[in-house]
Amino acid sequence: MTYVPQPANFDDVPVPAAPDIGDGHHIGAMAERLVQLIRSLGSVAVAFSGGVDSAVVARASVEAIGDRAVAVTAVSPSLATVERQQAAALAKSMGIRHVEIATNEFENADYRANAGNRCFFCKETLYRLSGEQQTELGVAFFVNGTNVDDLGDHRPGLQAAKAHQVRSPLVEIGCRKSDVRHLARHWHMAVADKPASPCLSSRVAYGIEVTAERVRRIERAEAFVRQWVPDGNLRVRCESEEAARIEVDPSRIADLQREDRQSAVFAELRRLGFRSVSIDPAGFRSGNLNQSLTMVPLNTPE
Repeated sequence: MTYVPQPANFDDVPVPAAPDIGDGHHIGAMAERLVQLIRSLGSVAVAFSGGVDSAVVARASVEAIGDRAVAVTAVSPSLATVERQQAAALAKSMGIRHVEIATNEFENADYRANAGNRCFFCKETLYRLSGEQQTELGVAFFVNGTNVDDLGDHRPGLQAAKAHQVRSPLVEIGCRKSDVRHLARHWHMAVADKPASPCLSSRVAYGIEVTAERVRRIERAEAFVRQWVPDGNLRVRCESEEAARIEVDPSRIADLQREDRQSAVFAELRRLGFRSVSIDPAGFRSGNLNQSLTMVPLNTPE
């Protein structure tokens, strides 16, 4: 099924071997393990972006503890409007209580500096604000959608999770990204094949200041390009000298490069404020900007 868009350091966490979940029996067994783990926590707040990882954790939480689960979405300029709307609609469809928390990471100079540790300050803000509201939320634990594959990626936010004692149920049961999608299909979730959609700030090249104006421009640019790329991966990267580089799945590059479309896209992105525009001939690559991290000091707080 093709998804179509709608209007820490874990060294001390034992990661069990993930079972082969190629058939329904094993998928069901993993789903039950996840439900049992969350049930043992009693009550949880799920860091909920509306992506498949956090959605699976939220769905398991509803199964496990019902109204003792709450989905918490961080709202700031880095969250695209369409992603915010989709998260709210998804939470409603699952029957989980949904709370939006306005976060202020853009007021933090360390976040705006956009070094390789930017995500630490974002997640630290969310977890700290959520912790301050823990009594009001009525939960004993905060959990996220981190899966085993994330542990091998550059994710400074994991350090923030550890600092705030956030649990990662998918890691604790040995669940990888492919397993997450199997679980979403097991529960007949519409987001089972939704492409990853990191925050808008992740589109800004490291070392270039993250500002509300830049991420708003990126959001508008992606919304414009999306009319010709209705599904699959899409990123408008903001690079030095206000250059926009468009990444789409390799199979969609030729469609976007049609003369009439390319001319319209380039004209609109320049109107939005980008000084130059290009379509990446290599296509979309997840975490593409991380290649520059060897040139950017990290200085992530311990």
